[in-house]
Amino acid sequence: MKDILTNKCNLCPRNCNVNRKIGEIGYCGQPYEISAARAALHMWEEPCISGERGSGTVFFSGCPLRCVFCQNHSIAIGKSGKRISTQRLSEIFLELQDKKANNINLVTPTHFVPQIIDALKGARADGLKLPVVYNTGSYEHVETIRSLEGHVQVYLPDLKYYDSNMAQRYSNASDYFKVATAAISEMVRQCKDAVFAGDSGIQGLIGDGIVEDGIMLKGVIVRHLLLPGGLEDSKKIIKYLYETYGDEIYISIMNQYTPMKKFEKYSELNRLVTEAEYDELVDYAIELGVENGFIQEGETAKESFIPEFDGEGI
Repeated sequence: MKDILTNKCNLCPRNCNVNRKIGEIGYCGQPYEISAARAALHMWEEPCISGERGSGTVFFSGCPLRCVFCQNHSIAIGKSGKRISTQRLSEIFLELQDKKANNINLVTPTHFVPQIIDALKGARADGLKLPVVYNTGSYEHVETIRSLEGHVQVYLPDLKYYDSNMAQRYSNASDYFKVATAAISEMVRQCKDAVFAGDSGIQGLIGDGIVEDGIMLKGVIVRHLLLPGGLEDSKKIIKYLYETYGDEIYISIMNQYTPMKKFEKYSELNRLVTEAEYDELVDYAIELGVENGFIQEGETAKESFIPEFDGEGI
Protein backbone atom coordinates (compact mmCIF):
# COMPACT_ATOMS: atom_id res chain seq x y z
CA MET A 1 0.00 0.00 0.00
CA LYS A 2 2.96 2.36 0.39
CA ASP A 3 2.94 3.35 -3.29
CA ILE A 4 -0.56 4.81 -3.22
CA LEU A 5 0.07 6.42 0.13
CA THR A 6 3.01 8.25 -1.42
CA ASN A 7 0.68 9.41 -4.23
CA LYS A 8 1.84 6.95 -6.87
CA CYS A 9 -0.76 4.30 -7.69
CA ASN A 10 0.64 0.88 -8.50
CA LEU A 11 -2.12 -1.19 -6.95
CA CYS A 12 -2.49 -3.34 -10.07
CA PRO A 13 0.01 -4.63 -12.65
CA ARG A 14 -0.72 -1.71 -15.00
CA ASN A 15 1.68 0.24 -12.71
CA CYS A 16 0.29 3.59 -13.85
CA ASN A 17 2.30 5.52 -11.25
CA VAL A 18 -0.27 8.34 -11.24
CA ASN A 19 -1.44 10.50 -8.35
CA ARG A 20 -5.10 9.62 -8.17
CA LYS A 21 -5.53 11.73 -5.03
CA ILE A 22 -5.28 14.89 -7.13
CA GLY A 23 -7.47 13.49 -9.89
CA GLU A 24 -4.90 11.91 -12.18
CA ILE A 25 -6.40 8.92 -13.99
CA GLY A 26 -4.73 5.62 -14.76
CA TYR A 27 -5.86 2.51 -16.63
CA CYS A 28 -8.74 1.79 -14.25
CA GLY A 29 -10.31 5.12 -15.17
CA GLN A 30 -10.90 6.16 -11.55
CA PRO A 31 -9.56 8.86 -9.27
CA TYR A 32 -8.89 8.07 -5.62
CA GLU A 33 -12.45 8.76 -4.41
CA ILE A 34 -14.57 5.60 -4.33
CA SER A 35 -17.18 5.14 -7.04
CA ALA A 36 -19.83 2.41 -6.89
CA ALA A 37 -22.81 1.66 -9.14
CA ARG A 38 -24.93 -0.72 -7.06
CA ALA A 39 -25.13 -2.25 -3.58
CA ALA A 40 -27.86 -4.85 -3.20
CA LEU A 41 -28.69 -8.48 -2.52
CA HIS A 42 -27.45 -10.49 -5.50
CA MET A 43 -28.81 -13.97 -6.25
CA TRP A 44 -26.68 -15.04 -9.21
CA GLU A 45 -23.40 -16.10 -7.61
CA GLU A 46 -22.45 -19.69 -6.76
CA PRO A 47 -24.94 -21.32 -4.34
CA CYS A 48 -22.53 -21.16 -1.41
CA ILE A 49 -22.14 -17.40 -1.96
CA SER A 50 -25.70 -16.29 -2.74
CA GLY A 51 -27.63 -18.91 -0.80
CA GLU A 52 -31.33 -18.20 -0.44
CA ARG A 53 -31.00 -14.69 0.96
CA GLY A 54 -28.49 -13.29 -1.49
CA SER A 55 -24.97 -11.94 -1.45
CA GLY A 56 -24.52 -8.34 -0.29
CA THR A 57 -22.85 -7.19 -3.47
CA VAL A 58 -21.14 -3.86 -4.07
CA PHE A 59 -20.26 -3.17 -7.71
CA PHE A 60 -17.35 -0.72 -7.95
CA SER A 61 -16.79 1.49 -10.99
CA GLY A 62 -13.70 1.11 -13.15
CA CYS A 63 -11.52 -1.92 -13.85
CA PRO A 64 -7.82 -2.73 -14.33
CA LEU A 65 -8.66 -5.24 -17.11
CA ARG A 66 -11.63 -3.94 -19.16
CA CYS A 67 -12.07 -7.10 -21.26
CA VAL A 68 -13.64 -6.41 -24.64
CA PHE A 69 -16.52 -8.83 -23.89
CA CYS A 70 -17.26 -7.56 -20.36
CA GLN A 71 -20.87 -8.04 -19.28
CA ASN A 72 -20.52 -5.13 -16.84
CA HIS A 73 -19.15 -2.83 -19.54
CA SER A 74 -20.84 0.35 -18.35
CA ILE A 75 -19.25 0.19 -14.92
CA ALA A 76 -15.93 -1.24 -16.15
CA ILE A 77 -15.35 1.88 -18.24
CA GLY A 78 -16.63 4.09 -15.42
CA LYS A 79 -19.81 5.38 -17.07
CA SER A 80 -21.97 4.20 -14.19
CA GLY A 81 -21.37 4.98 -10.55
CA LYS A 82 -21.63 7.51 -7.77
CA ARG A 83 -18.79 9.02 -5.75
CA ILE A 84 -18.95 8.07 -2.08
CA SER A 85 -16.80 8.48 1.01
CA THR A 86 -15.09 5.71 2.95
CA GLN A 87 -17.56 6.37 5.75
CA ARG A 88 -20.49 5.88 3.38
CA LEU A 89 -19.01 2.58 2.20
CA SER A 90 -18.86 1.40 5.83
CA GLU A 91 -22.52 2.31 6.20
CA ILE A 92 -23.40 0.39 3.02
CA PHE A 93 -21.74 -2.75 4.42
CA LEU A 94 -23.84 -2.48 7.58
CA GLU A 95 -27.03 -1.80 5.59
CA LEU A 96 -26.44 -4.98 3.58
CA GLN A 97 -25.98 -6.90 6.83
CA ASP A 98 -29.30 -5.46 8.05
CA LYS A 99 -30.90 -6.82 4.87
CA LYS A 100 -29.73 -10.32 5.96
CA ALA A 101 -27.07 -10.71 3.28
CA ASN A 102 -24.94 -13.83 3.59
CA ASN A 103 -21.74 -11.86 3.02
CA ILE A 104 -20.25 -8.64 1.72
CA ASN A 105 -19.28 -9.19 -1.92
CA LEU A 106 -16.77 -6.71 -3.39
CA VAL A 107 -16.92 -6.74 -7.21
CA THR A 108 -13.92 -5.34 -9.15
CA PRO A 109 -12.44 -3.73 -6.03
CA THR A 110 -8.70 -3.68 -6.85
CA HIS A 111 -8.24 0.04 -7.46
CA PHE A 112 -10.04 0.95 -4.22
CA VAL A 113 -8.35 -1.57 -1.90
CA PRO A 114 -6.86 0.93 0.62
CA GLN A 115 -10.21 2.68 1.04
CA ILE A 116 -12.07 -0.64 1.27
CA ILE A 117 -9.77 -1.81 4.06
CA ASP A 118 -10.47 1.40 5.99
CA ALA A 119 -14.22 1.00 5.39
CA LEU A 120 -14.14 -2.59 6.61
CA LYS A 121 -12.26 -1.59 9.76
CA GLY A 122 -14.91 1.03 10.47
CA ALA A 123 -17.78 -1.35 9.76
CA ARG A 124 -16.28 -4.10 11.94
CA ALA A 125 -15.97 -1.59 14.78
CA ASP A 126 -19.66 -0.76 14.32
CA GLY A 127 -20.84 -4.38 14.30
CA LEU A 128 -20.20 -5.93 10.88
CA LYS A 129 -19.99 -9.70 11.36
CA LEU A 130 -20.35 -11.03 7.82
CA PRO A 131 -17.59 -12.74 5.84
CA VAL A 132 -16.15 -10.61 3.04
CA VAL A 133 -15.88 -11.90 -0.54
CA TYR A 134 -13.23 -10.45 -2.87
CA ASN A 135 -14.61 -10.83 -6.41
CA THR A 136 -11.91 -10.09 -8.97
CA GLY A 137 -10.66 -10.65 -12.50
CA SER A 138 -7.33 -11.56 -10.86
CA TYR A 139 -5.15 -9.00 -12.60
CA GLU A 140 -3.67 -8.22 -9.20
CA HIS A 141 -0.33 -7.55 -7.58
CA VAL A 142 0.46 -10.17 -4.94
CA GLU A 143 1.26 -7.32 -2.54
CA THR A 144 -2.27 -5.92 -2.94
CA ILE A 145 -3.81 -9.32 -2.17
CA ARG A 146 -1.45 -9.78 0.77
CA SER A 147 -2.69 -6.49 2.27
CA LEU A 148 -6.20 -7.97 2.45
CA GLU A 149 -5.24 -10.78 4.82
CA GLY A 150 -7.48 -10.64 7.86
CA HIS A 151 -10.02 -8.44 6.06
CA VAL A 152 -11.19 -10.89 3.36
CA GLN A 153 -12.39 -14.40 4.17
CA VAL A 154 -13.51 -15.66 0.74
CA TYR A 155 -11.76 -15.09 -2.57
CA LEU A 156 -13.73 -15.37 -5.82
CA PRO A 157 -11.14 -14.83 -8.58
CA ASP A 158 -11.38 -15.46 -12.31
CA LEU A 159 -8.74 -17.32 -14.23
CA LYS A 160 -9.60 -16.11 -17.70
CA TYR A 161 -6.82 -17.16 -20.07
CA TYR A 162 -3.93 -19.57 -20.32
CA ASP A 163 -2.77 -18.29 -23.71
CA SER A 164 -0.96 -14.94 -23.71
CA ASN A 165 -2.24 -14.07 -27.19
CA MET A 166 -5.85 -14.41 -26.05
CA ALA A 167 -5.08 -12.35 -22.96
CA GLN A 168 -3.53 -9.61 -25.07
CA ARG A 169 -6.29 -9.67 -27.67
CA TYR A 170 -9.22 -9.50 -25.27
CA SER A 171 -7.76 -7.79 -22.17
CA ASN A 172 -4.58 -6.00 -23.31
CA ALA A 173 -2.66 -8.09 -20.77
CA SER A 174 -0.26 -10.59 -22.32
CA ASP A 175 1.15 -11.34 -18.84
CA TYR A 176 -2.30 -12.24 -17.48
CA PHE A 177 -1.71 -15.92 -16.70
CA LYS A 178 1.55 -15.32 -14.84
CA VAL A 179 0.10 -12.41 -12.88
CA ALA A 180 -3.25 -14.03 -12.09
CA THR A 181 -1.84 -17.38 -10.99
CA ALA A 182 0.58 -15.64 -8.61
CA ALA A 183 -2.32 -13.67 -7.11
CA ILE A 184 -4.47 -16.80 -6.78
CA SER A 185 -1.60 -18.60 -5.06
CA GLU A 186 -1.58 -15.89 -2.39
CA MET A 187 -5.35 -16.15 -2.01
CA VAL A 188 -5.06 -19.89 -1.45
CA ARG A 189 -2.28 -19.37 1.08
CA GLN A 190 -4.58 -17.13 3.10
CA CYS A 191 -7.52 -19.56 2.88
CA LYS A 192 -5.81 -22.92 3.08
CA ASP A 193 -8.90 -24.80 4.24
CA ALA A 194 -12.39 -23.97 3.01
CA VAL A 195 -14.92 -23.47 5.80
CA PHE A 196 -18.71 -23.42 5.53
CA ALA A 197 -21.31 -22.17 7.98
CA GLY A 198 -21.79 -24.54 10.88
CA ASP A 199 -18.08 -25.15 11.45
CA SER A 200 -17.50 -24.22 15.08
CA GLY A 201 -13.98 -23.06 14.36
CA ILE A 202 -15.11 -19.90 12.60
CA GLN A 203 -18.79 -19.57 13.43
CA GLY A 204 -18.01 -17.50 16.51
CA LEU A 205 -15.96 -15.05 14.43
CA ILE A 206 -18.78 -14.52 11.97
CA GLY A 207 -21.58 -14.53 14.51
CA ASP A 208 -24.15 -17.19 15.29
CA GLY A 209 -27.31 -16.86 13.25
CA ILE A 210 -25.84 -14.50 10.65
CA VAL A 211 -25.34 -17.19 8.03
CA GLU A 212 -26.97 -20.56 7.50
CA ASP A 213 -25.46 -23.93 6.66
CA GLY A 214 -24.02 -24.24 3.18
CA ILE A 215 -22.67 -20.69 2.92
CA MET A 216 -18.92 -20.40 2.47
CA LEU A 217 -17.24 -18.52 5.31
CA LYS A 218 -13.67 -19.01 4.18
CA GLY A 219 -12.05 -20.36 1.04
CA VAL A 220 -11.32 -19.86 -2.65
CA ILE A 221 -13.57 -20.43 -5.65
CA VAL A 222 -11.78 -19.91 -8.97
CA ARG A 223 -14.10 -19.07 -11.83
CA HIS A 224 -13.47 -19.75 -15.48
CA LEU A 225 -15.74 -18.48 -18.24
CA LEU A 226 -15.71 -20.56 -21.41
CA LEU A 227 -15.47 -18.29 -24.46
CA PRO A 228 -16.66 -19.13 -27.98
CA GLY A 229 -13.91 -21.11 -29.66
CA GLY A 230 -11.88 -21.16 -26.44
CA LEU A 231 -12.37 -24.80 -25.47
CA GLU A 232 -8.73 -25.87 -25.71
CA ASP A 233 -7.51 -22.89 -23.70
CA SER A 234 -10.19 -23.61 -21.11
CA LYS A 235 -9.03 -27.20 -20.77
CA LYS A 236 -5.53 -25.94 -20.00
CA ILE A 237 -6.94 -23.66 -17.31
CA ILE A 238 -8.89 -26.46 -15.63
CA LYS A 239 -5.91 -28.81 -15.85
CA TYR A 240 -3.60 -26.21 -14.30
CA LEU A 241 -5.98 -25.48 -11.43
CA TYR A 242 -6.60 -29.12 -10.57
CA GLU A 243 -2.97 -30.19 -10.87
CA THR A 244 -1.85 -27.22 -8.76
CA TYR A 245 -4.50 -27.17 -6.04
CA GLY A 246 -6.50 -30.38 -6.24
CA ASP A 247 -9.41 -30.16 -3.82
CA GLU A 248 -7.98 -27.18 -1.90
CA ILE A 249 -10.09 -24.87 -4.06
CA TYR A 250 -13.47 -24.97 -5.78
CA ILE A 251 -13.56 -24.54 -9.56
CA SER A 252 -16.59 -22.83 -11.09
CA ILE A 253 -16.96 -23.58 -14.80
CA MET A 254 -19.20 -20.96 -16.41
CA ASN A 255 -21.12 -20.99 -19.69
CA GLN A 256 -22.88 -17.62 -19.39
CA TYR A 257 -20.88 -15.73 -22.02
CA THR A 258 -23.24 -13.22 -23.62
CA PRO A 259 -22.31 -11.06 -26.64
CA MET A 260 -23.14 -7.56 -25.44
CA LYS A 261 -22.76 -5.97 -28.87
CA LYS A 262 -21.93 -6.90 -32.46
CA PHE A 263 -18.15 -7.16 -32.69
CA GLU A 264 -16.35 -6.24 -35.88
CA LYS A 265 -12.76 -6.69 -34.74
CA TYR A 266 -13.60 -9.77 -32.62
CA SER A 267 -16.09 -11.53 -34.88
CA GLU A 268 -15.35 -14.88 -33.20
CA LEU A 269 -17.14 -13.55 -30.11
CA ASN A 270 -20.42 -12.88 -31.91
CA ARG A 271 -22.09 -16.07 -30.69
CA LEU A 272 -22.98 -17.98 -27.57
CA VAL A 273 -21.03 -20.97 -26.29
CA THR A 274 -22.60 -24.16 -27.62
CA GLU A 275 -23.97 -26.85 -25.34
CA ALA A 276 -21.52 -29.33 -26.90
CA GLU A 277 -18.53 -27.10 -26.12
CA TYR A 278 -19.57 -26.66 -22.52
CA ASP A 279 -20.40 -30.33 -22.00
CA GLU A 280 -16.98 -31.30 -23.36
CA LEU A 281 -15.26 -28.97 -20.89
CA VAL A 282 -17.29 -30.29 -17.95
CA ASP A 283 -16.60 -33.88 -18.99
CA TYR A 284 -12.90 -33.07 -19.21
CA ALA A 285 -12.93 -31.68 -15.66
CA ILE A 286 -14.68 -34.80 -14.38
CA GLU A 287 -12.17 -37.03 -16.15
CA LEU A 288 -9.32 -35.12 -14.49
CA GLY A 289 -10.89 -35.87 -11.12
CA VAL A 290 -12.37 -32.47 -10.22
CA GLU A 291 -14.95 -32.94 -7.47
CA ASN A 292 -15.05 -29.57 -5.72
CA GLY A 293 -16.71 -27.63 -8.47
CA PHE A 294 -19.74 -25.81 -9.79
CA ILE A 295 -21.33 -25.98 -13.21
CA GLN A 296 -24.12 -23.94 -14.76
CA GLU A 297 -27.27 -25.56 -16.09
CA GLY A 298 -30.04 -24.14 -18.22
CA GLU A 299 -30.05 -20.85 -20.12
CA THR A 300 -27.58 -18.67 -18.22
CA ALA A 301 -26.40 -16.59 -21.20
CA LYS A 302 -29.00 -13.88 -20.84
CA GLU A 303 -28.79 -10.14 -20.29
CA SER A 304 -31.36 -10.64 -17.51
CA PHE A 305 -28.51 -12.07 -15.41
CA ILE A 306 -26.84 -8.66 -15.56
CA PRO A 307 -28.19 -6.27 -12.90
CA GLU A 308 -29.21 -2.67 -13.47
CA PHE A 309 -26.37 -0.35 -12.45
CA ASP A 310 -28.77 2.34 -11.35
CA GLY A 311 -27.22 3.39 -8.06
CA GLU A 312 -29.42 1.17 -5.90
CA GLY A 313 -28.17 1.07 -2.31
CA ILE A 314 -25.45 3.67 -2.88
